[in-house]
Amino acid sequence: MRVAGGARRVERLETEIALPLDVTDPESSARFVDAAVEQLGGLNVLINNAGLALGRAPFDESSEQDESTVFATDINGLVRMTRLCLPHLVADAHIVNLGSIAGRQAYENAASYVTAKFAVRGFTYALREDLLGRPIRITTVDPGMAETEFSLVRFKGDEEKAAAVYKGVDPLTAEDVADCVLWALTRPWHVNVDEIVVKARNQSSGGRILRD
Repeated sequence: MRVAGGARRVERLETEIALPLDVTDPESSARFVDAAVEQLGGLNVLINNAGLALGRAPFDESSEQDESTVFATDINGLVRMTRLCLPHLVADAHIVNLGSIAGRQAYENAASYVTAKFAVRGFTYALREDLLGRPIRITTVDPGMAETEFSLVRFKGDEEKAAAVYKGVDPLTAEDVADCVLWALTRPWHVNVDEIVVKARNQSSGGRILRD
């Protein structure tokens, strides 16, 4: 499979085709899709992976600016990219949305992120209904604690706070989540894996974690 990756930090992409993309910007999103389609000759798979959280505080201490950034990326960006890519999806296509266990069970001090990920799951369900009968499979992969730059972004560059999130836990890795995506993509065509929920062994929910 040939892969076109899109990111704001293009230099960090390891895909065959690396293109600039800011999913919060309609023009950037449209340019990415046009360039990807031109170079790939069409699309078979769309993986909506852009997402972030900002802050860990009670809702009344959150800011509208942070909320807008989270919603623009996690919800609007995902919906936008899906809408732009749908006309270019050829036969035997697959859409994979990266959600979160936060979209299944709320936890404290994460209202905007929880809201955004519940929206992702709702959109995925609705899309499955709307596209029934078309040759497109749809999957949501909902990870728990995964050690990426997620917490560093959430705590706005505070490395000490970010590191504390994973202390005493053997968390998921990006490779673990990618393996789940690949498994869903490679099932027999008549099989639609609707949902994959994956957590670290020491995590039972978003707010309940056993630290060794």
